[in-house]
Amino acid sequence: EPPHICWDETHFGKMGSYYINRTFFFDVHPPLGKMLIGLAGYLSGYDGTFLFQKPGDKYEHHSYMGMRGFCAFLGSWLVPFAYLTVLDLSKSLSAALLTAALLTFDTGCLTLSQYILLDPILMFFIMAAMLSMVKYNSCADRPFSAPWWFWLSLTGVSLAGALGVKFVGLFIILQVGLNTIADLWYLFGDLSLSLVTVGKHLTARVLCLIVLPLALYTATFAVHFMVLSKSGPGDGFFSSAFQARLSGNNLHNASIPEHLAYGSVITVKNLRMAIGYLHSHRHLYPEGIGARQQQVTTYLHKDYNNLWIIKKHNTNSDPLDPSFPVEFVRHGDIIRLEHKETSRNLHSHYHEAPMTRKHYQVTGYGINGTGDSNDFWRIEVVNRKFGNRIKVLRSRIRFIHLVTGCVLGSSGKVLPKWGWEQLEVTCTPYLKETLNSIWNVEDHINPKLPNISLDVLQPSFPEILLESHMVMIRGNSGLKPKDNEFTSRPWHWPINYQGLRFSGVNDTDFRVYLLGNPVVWWLNLLSIALYLLSGSIIAVAMQRGARLPAEVAGLSQVLLRGGGQVLLGWTLHYFPFFLMGRVLYFHHYFPVMLFSSMLTGILWDTLLRLCAWGLASWPLARGIHVAGILSLLLGTAYSFYLFHPLAYGMVGPLALDPQSPMAGLRWLDSWDF
Repeated sequence: EPPHICWDETHFGKMGSYYINRTFFFDVHPPLGKMLIGLAGYLSGYDGTFLFQKPGDKYEHHSYMGMRGFCAFLGSWLVPFAYLTVLDLSKSLSAALLTAALLTFDTGCLTLSQYILLDPILMFFIMAAMLSMVKYNSCADRPFSAPWWFWLSLTGVSLAGALGVKFVGLFIILQVGLNTIADLWYLFGDLSLSLVTVGKHLTARVLCLIVLPLALYTATFAVHFMVLSKSGPGDGFFSSAFQARLSGNNLHNASIPEHLAYGSVITVKNLRMAIGYLHSHRHLYPEGIGARQQQVTTYLHKDYNNLWIIKKHNTNSDPLDPSFPVEFVRHGDIIRLEHKETSRNLHSHYHEAPMTRKHYQVTGYGINGTGDSNDFWRIEVVNRKFGNRIKVLRSRIRFIHLVTGCVLGSSGKVLPKWGWEQLEVTCTPYLKETLNSIWNVEDHINPKLPNISLDVLQPSFPEILLESHMVMIRGNSGLKPKDNEFTSRPWHWPINYQGLRFSGVNDTDFRVYLLGNPVVWWLNLLSIALYLLSGSIIAVAMQRGARLPAEVAGLSQVLLRGGGQVLLGWTLHYFPFFLMGRVLYFHHYFPVMLFSSMLTGILWDTLLRLCAWGLASWPLARGIHVAGILSLLLGTAYSFYLFHPLAYGMVGPLALDPQSPMAGLRWLDSWDF
């Protein structure tokens, strides 16, 4: 439920289809999660033909259950993983049970786990890595035994999985790394161990926690490139050489004229990754943005508006006329670039660029190729002598504006809505060679020239791997919110300030709303504050040499060590979001919420045991711990009973309506379910 696309299923379901159809696409995340979704779809009978166009589209006869079921299956493992992790850290069944209940009865984790999304897959690997790390720590007294090797290797496998789904996996890698450094530092200080033994410990960790994850992570990309062998919507994000690998791309097994000649129709691609093709369209720059002339941008996708005709600067005759001999363009020539669709020339002048200060505006100017001297550019090949011919795809070229002396480039900045969110093209007066101002000619059409094969362009696997990472990192940093989309700030998340609509808007729709169970989330928030307070008091008391009774000392160790490990995970997974420039959403907090739930379980169990010990003389002291844990369990279960329609779906009046069964549950005005 519901049998239609919910929220980001439109992206990740579509990407699963691309794997089934072997169609190349671009995404800002590493490929493992989407590959697993595609595999689940393939094994469950989905044929990859559903379009996944927009949320709300009905699945009809298409088999989507396998993909949703796979994500729900991995999501359901979060509960036993958290249970076992806390059981190992606290050695307390009730702490583990409380943690498991918090995750079981959280409406947010439930909602996020039951659709075709990357989040349950990511959280599965993060929790698997956390559990494996805790388990191999507990095998420290039996180093190099079979269980020790098993958990250490499984930690490495889980780290590769987490990073292979999203770059957020770096945070759990950081946590395991810090744990390993502390571990090795302790071993180094143990004088009963020889340096050879310490060396063995170091080698084991390098093999299992660095070499193994890197090998597996690289292998996922090898499979990704092997499966996605057909041209698709992601081609334009990558270099010409990369595209030549893809069957169906116009560069695959292509034959095109080798040297650039006047009259050729060409596309010009920027060499900086994820900038795209020099592009123009009939829209003008708006009032107040430089001269009100035709926009020139870069565009990542193949398009007729990327086509330009290369012409001599001082004549308007047709070089393709059979009576004219072929004349090649050479390094140092002065040329005009005429936009094929609109017949306007590539033009620059002393007006300021729309977004980059001290750069000049680039426009399309003139009528049917007739403009002025600001349309003239000198074409130069990087590191070549004057007079050399210009090779298609291989020559790295720059366009120097004749009048102003500036260099054609792209800043990589995304233009506002008036520029269709394409990228800004400027003419930079700074002549230093950067990839932003270096181009190559990709498509080349000239009926008067013989063609040559492009097979020589195939890049090696390390080159492909490096390029795909550069493109992903650029794509991630450039993510901007879509229209009418609810974005949020990291401080909103722990207080459960605002949810996300997964499905439906009106009272006739089947509505699913991603919101954490407020009782669970606010208890988690309170627990972090309480932990910092109680942990500080105990740490100060122990540091000052306070003599603690054996039971209190044991509980204090659990709180400081076990709770500290989990708090470190919470900190590492949460605070980096404050430094990110990209668009952020509520669902980014859910891996963090797993850690805060584990901390809550450890904290309340320990505090209740300390209370019971402190009141030991009182006849009902033993019951305090049991009653406290039971009331927390029943309270979270009852709150789930109240809020479960958010996850399982609501139909009927909105919560704003007093007739709605959810009317009394809108505890914050920012909750719009």
